[in-house]
Formats: sequence, structure tokens, C-alpha cells
Amino acid sequence: MDRAETGQTPKERHLRYLLRETKEAWPTLGLYERFEQAVALVLTFLIACVVAVATVQLVMGVGLTLVLKPVEPLEHGVFQNVFGMIMTVLIALEFNHTILGILHRKDSIVQLRTVILIALLAMARKFVVIDTSSAEPLTIIGLAAAVLALGAVYWLVREQDRRQARELSRGPARE
Repeated sequence: MDRAETGQTPKERHLRYLLRETKEAWPTLGLYERFEQAVALVLTFLIACVVAVATVQLVMGVGLTLVLKPVEPLEHGVFQNVFGMIMTVLIALEFNHTILGILHRKDSIVQLRTVILIALLAMARKFVVIDTSSAEPLTIIGLAAAVLALGAVYWLVREQDRRQARELSRGPARE
């Protein structure tokens, strides 16, 4: 089935399915789970609005830059600005994807590993947009230390998840 047959895009069908699934599960959810679902729905809507506005601004900004100043996209500052805007949209999309996991009831809370990855994306964005000629050396060192710390925490969390998965796959210990 494509859009011509149903009048909906796959995303629209997915959203309808998600809302129907949430409505059907609502009576079986506890008070806090309902609260979590309601907050996740509101956040998903708000972030989708932010992504839409940021994408429109990105398209307009890049379009105007290419049409009005054809030589300028090769300048370092413009390059940084464009890629910074693109990464901002990507970070918001990843954040929204994480929240959608709550709506699917795959995870009852936002997973630490995902939050760390989003923070790493934000740090990568910061390194793309930072003006190294005017940034203080201590600022760059601090950002680098933060990235290393986030990377170490991500590695520790991933190793813990792997260890737990191995233990579950082995089954209960025999005595």
C-alpha cells in the first residue's frame, strides 16, 4: 500500500498505529505509566515541531546562501554554520526517536546508553561549530575531557549490558 491507496504516508500510518496502540493499552497501564505515556506524547509533538522549524530554517538558510552568495559556502564559517544546523536537526531526530521508544513501551524509561550517545552527538556538533581561533585553550581541553568521559561511561554501560546479556543467555546457574 502506498500513499495513493490510503491517502497517508508510511509515517502517518505509523503515527496512527502508535496512537491506537497507546489508546488500547491505556486501561492496562498504571498511573505512572499513563503519566509517562502522556509526557512522551507531548514531548514527541514538541520535538517534532522543533525539528520541522529547524529543517525549514536549514533549507531556507542553505538555499539563500547558495542563491545569493554562491562563493560563500566554501568559507569555513558558513561551512561550520550549515553543518551545525544539520547536526542540530539530527540530534533532535535522535532524541525524538528515543522518546518514541517509550511510546512503543519497549522501554519504560529513557535508556542511559541512548542519552550518552545523544550527548556525544551534541559534543561532536560543538566541535564542528567552535571557532578555534577565538576559543580559549582551556575550553577546548574541557570539551575534549567531556567527550573522553562520555566515551568511557558509554563503554562501561555497553560492557555491563553485554555482561548481562551473556548471563541471561547462559540461563540460571546450576548448583
